[in-house]
This record gives sequence, C-alpha cells and structure tokens, in this order.
Amino acid sequence: MSQHGVGPRAVTRSVAFLTAGVLAVPALAGCGSEDPAGKPLAAPDIQPAARDKITDGGTLRWAVDSVPDTLNTFQSDADATTTRVAQAVLPSMFRMDASGRPERHPAYLESAKVVETEPKQVVLYKLDQQAVWSDGREIGAADFAAQWRALSGKDTAYWTARNAGYDRIQKIERGDSALEVRVTFSRPYADWRSLFSPLYPKDVMGTPDSFNDGARKKLKVTAGPFLVEKVDTEDERITLARNPRWWGEPAKLSTIELRTVPRDKRAAELAAGTLDLAEIDPAAARRITLAARPHSSSSPLMGPGADRTAADALRSWAVANGTDDDAADEETVARKKLRKAAAKYARQQKALRGYEVRKSLEPAFTQLALNGAEGPLADERVRRAVARALDREELAEVVLEPLGLPAVPVGSHLALSGQAAYADNSGALGHQDTEEAQALLADAGWVRGGSVEEQKKKGDKEEKAAGGEGEPADGSAGAQEDHKGQRQAQDGHLAQDGKQYKHPHPGGAPGAYAPRGTAAPANQEAAPFAKNGKPLTLRFVLPSGPGSRTLRTVADRITRMLQRVGIGTEISKVSDESYFKDHIASGQYDLALYSWPATAYPATDARPVYAKPVPAADGSLSVEQNYTRVGTDQVDQLFDEAVATLDEGKARSLIRKADSRIWAAAGSIPLFQRPQLLAARKNLANAGAFGLATPVYEDMGFLKKSAKPASGPSVKGSTAR
Repeated sequence: MSQHGVGPRAVTRSVAFLTAGVLAVPALAGCGSEDPAGKPLAAPDIQPAARDKITDGGTLRWAVDSVPDTLNTFQSDADATTTRVAQAVLPSMFRMDASGRPERHPAYLESAKVVETEPKQVVLYKLDQQAVWSDGREIGAADFAAQWRALSGKDTAYWTARNAGYDRIQKIERGDSALEVRVTFSRPYADWRSLFSPLYPKDVMGTPDSFNDGARKKLKVTAGPFLVEKVDTEDERITLARNPRWWGEPAKLSTIELRTVPRDKRAAELAAGTLDLAEIDPAAARRITLAARPHSSSSPLMGPGADRTAADALRSWAVANGTDDDAADEETVARKKLRKAAAKYARQQKALRGYEVRKSLEPAFTQLALNGAEGPLADERVRRAVARALDREELAEVVLEPLGLPAVPVGSHLALSGQAAYADNSGALGHQDTEEAQALLADAGWVRGGSVEEQKKKGDKEEKAAGGEGEPADGSAGAQEDHKGQRQAQDGHLAQDGKQYKHPHPGGAPGAYAPRGTAAPANQEAAPFAKNGKPLTLRFVLPSGPGSRTLRTVADRITRMLQRVGIGTEISKVSDESYFKDHIASGQYDLALYSWPATAYPATDARPVYAKPVPAADGSLSVEQNYTRVGTDQVDQLFDEAVATLDEGKARSLIRKADSRIWAAAGSIPLFQRPQLLAARKNLANAGAFGLATPVYEDMGFLKKSAKPASGPSVKGSTAR
C-alpha cells in the first residue's frame, strides 16, 4: 500500500442505502466487441538493447530504500527489496508482461495448463529439463509440495503473511517424469497462475524453523540468473552475483549491488557517481533534465540562491558593506556559505549530465478513501456526494501532466488499463456534478446554510490537538501554498505508502507524485451544509513529513472541490510514522489518500481489500484490508464466483461486475496511476522504469562503446534479444 497510496500482492484487500432496487448499475463496459481492457497508458522506459550490444561484466549499483528484514517474500515483514531480490535469484512460474498480464516464464516452464476439471481441477507443470537449484539439485515436485505445505495455513508454526490459493490445493505429486508436477485442487481456483511465483527450495520451505528464520539474511540455494552473494546490514547493501549454474541466457552483469540510499540523498549520490540506477522524486528528475540542457538554454534557476531577487542581492551587498559591523560580518559569512553551496550545486549539475530520466506509470493507483464506519460517511448518499464533487480529470492532470505522463483517471479498483480485468466502470458512480452532489446531501437530510460558528471554533481546537501545522480547517493555507507558483510545482515529493506488510518506504515513504498547481478560482464555495445545527465537516488526515508535501497538495485540491459543493474539511496532520498504523488501519479518519498496487489476480488479491467487514469473535470488527469499512454481500459473492470459475471470460465479467458495485458503494475513489521516475546512467540498457512488466535481470547491462540502443522506450514491454 502506499499512503498516497497502499499495496495487495505482497500483502495479505455496509451500505444500508445501497440495494439492487435503489441503485441501477449501468451496463458494464466490455459487452461489445471492443476489448475494454485497452492498452497500458505508458510503456516501460528501459532503453532496450539487444544482448550482443551489451558489454559482458560490470556492476549495477541500484538504490533501494532498505536492506529488508527478510528475503522470504511470504513473511509479513517482506518489502519491495525482498521482491527485487526474489525476482533475480528465484524461479517464478509466471511473470508479468508489459500489459501487466501473466506470461509463462520460458526459463522454468515448458508448459503449464489445466488438464482436468472433473472431478477435481488438475494443473500440470512441465519444467525445463535444465532447471536446477544452485546446489545442482533438480527443481521438482518436492519443492512445490514443501511450499504448498508451508503456505496452506494448516500448520500455524509457519509464520506466513498469506496463504491465498495454497489453501485450495488438495495434493501435489510427481507426474510421468521428474520434470512434471501435478497439482490437484480441492476447489476450483481461477488464479492458479499466481502460485509458485516465486518458488523457494524445499530447504527453506521444508520446516517451520527454516521457513521462519532460514531465509531472513541469506539464501543459500537459489535458481535464477543471479545468486545472493552477501547481505551486509552494516554497510546496508545486498550483493547479487552471477549464478554459474544458471541455464538460461547468461547474465550480462557480473554483479548487482542494491544500496540503501534515502530518497532525499539520491540526487547527491548520483552526482557523486556512486549509483547507476535510482528511483527519484520530481525535484531530482527536474535537476537531471536541466543538467542535460545546453548552458545557453533558458531554463528556470534552481539550487541555492535561485529564489533570490535582484533586490535581495542588492540588500545583501548593502548589509555586507554597511556600517553595522556585526550585521556586516554575519552577512559576509552567509554570502560565503551561499557561494560555496552554489558552487557545489553547479559541480553536481555537471556530474548529472551522465544520467537521464526514464519514466512510466507504476503498477499502482492513488485513491481517496472514505471511512464508512461512522459519522456522516456512514451514509452512502454522503459518500456519493463527496465522489460527485471530485474532478478526477483535474487531479490526474495536476499530478501527471507536468511530468509528461498520460493524465488519465483510473477507471477500476481491480485492474489498470491494459490488464485483462480492466474496464472503466466509473459510470456506476458518475462523474463530477455539483448539483447532483448537493441533491444527494439534501436527500440525506443535510440542509444548506445554518449557524456553524461554534462548530468552527471546536474544529480549530481539534486541528491543533491533532498536530496541525497552522493550517486552518477550511484548507485556505493549502490554497495559499498553491499561489507560490509553478516553479515550486516541480519540487514536489512522492506521497507515502502504508502497507499491512513492511513497506519499502517506512514512515515518510513516497507514494504518488503530486506537483503543486495553480490556485482554484476564488469565492467558489457553496453555503455549507448542516444537520441538527452541526456543519458537514470531514476530518482529512494527512502525513506531515516533507516527503508527503505533494500528497498534501492533492488533498488541498480535493478540499477546495468539496468546498464548492458545501462540504467542509478539517485538515489533521499527523506524523509519518503514525499515519497508516494509527489512523488509516485503525479507522481514525474520514478522508485519506493512499494507494493499492495493481494485481493480475484481483479475485484473489483484491477480495480482502473490499470484503464486507464482519464481527470478530472478540466483538471487534474484522476488516481484513478494507480500511474504508465499506463492503457488500454482493461484492463478496462476485469475488467468490470469480475465483472459482475456470472460464477466463466469465471470470473477467464477474470481476468487472464487482468493480461496478464497488464504485457504486463509494467507499474509495480511484484517482490516477502513480508515476514512476528513475534516474539511469545513459549507457545502462534494459533497465529503468519497468511500468507493469517484471524486470529481466539477465539482460541488464552497459552498452558497448560503439553500440546504440533500440529505438523507443521499450520493445514489446521487455528487452530486445
């Protein structure tokens, strides 16, 4: 998950007013001949090159957010670096193509298909005859069986984060040869391709002790183009080296170093030449872009002193040469510091000319979450009014257009454009309509106008108690921020992530990029709505750290959209560390921004995100990952039907129906796909912004001096061979 965004595939996803008779859901997209899934909004940007154009050898220094606490992706404290290591060193039966759809991994599988459906579903895997673990043992049924037993959920001694899919397996056995694995399911399972990716050796999965602790800081046995050579927790880096037993195309790189570098330090590390690849924020991307321009180019000033006007410079000179000796000395020291900082910045800019920005869209989307557990948002009509107040196109544009990325709102909760299950079902809720939003509020018993002065004062007190940084409840401070101008728009940071498992960006982690934009037209607010003498005011919880600056800008835009309808907000800033755990997960908010990653298996991965909360044995409410607390029996039923059908067309139709009803319930409003910006050394090929695709690690490397990359940002979403 990401606080501007959250996430499902490495994590384990009540509306009284909504009934079939009350709400007519529009006809689903996709009933015609045209595929509603469409194409990805942005292709991978990896500078593709044929393998014969790439030098043999070399080290790729790749920035990560942390050395993970575990190398076992099935544990709750796994993070994005865990996944990155697993992709490079472990088998995966299926990987994602450029459209975010699963494809057979040819290095491991000759084929995999459902060979029986009655009386039980049976999947037959035919493994590549050369597939072996790094210790020389063949990959086989024993490894599949060990992973199934560990993740089935039957043995609680295994500390697993999830068992979805594995709990539906009845038995695993060897086929007609050692290269065949037969998996028999106790219940039909549509998402069987999600299993055994990654596949760990039986040495890791065989016992609870080896599962729980054996793969935390080492992986002795692997089966990918690379192996884990060293995990250095003191130097905060992981070294991956070529696997001499790898049977596929040999890795071009000798080693990959995954180095922990804080995001706000990456521009400096790139300039120092200590990194070759790093995910960056828009401010760093702008620096690299400007560094590549000719000196004669007219570009906005950046760096120390860039915001000083001629009047500022004249005043500084006057003070430094004035009669007040103390003031003159102080100003002289400040001027020297500024010159030193400017000179350092100039040197860094020169060094950054060796890099370029590669950009795409992440396999994740940012959403506005509406907590339907209590308060005004427990009424579906109020949630729908909030949704109808939003101009999602404007929010997508303010985030993505300055980055040169497609500014298209996300139309599904359960897939992204290009993925098989995608269809734009937002029509089930409707587009921005102020009059309709106000009519919904009126129908819910809210009345335009009324005395709210006492409530405003109370709201101010609550805002201060919540740790607000001087921002008034009506969001006007955010509006003033927007007036600082477009120059600052490019300096925004990523918003945060908040995940059930340990996210790669803990605390102030980035989420979606949200550059500051121009201020909304003044005096456009409608008279506030009230009921029983109380104003309709929603608590909008936001993280306060510098890495979430742009998240707050997006929230400010939303606040002003709500004001124009007559809905008030109280901005409550909280620490990055407590934002997700103490507020989102615990339900202490009305409105919040976070993200979910896309998944090729929504029937499995998205169900816990949208499942109807149910009372737990201790009397509490079990919400799984449904932090909006909004769900319906109908949506749950559609998920259950989709995961149990082996007809792929029918399964997609059921998922799209579920998505339409999720839209109609208005518990969360998808906004935009998150941008993905990476700084890459110019001669680095087959690496960068991978978009929806799984990286191909063996093809990464540095171009030969005489070689030129293939034209375009990508070749069929993968690498050129």
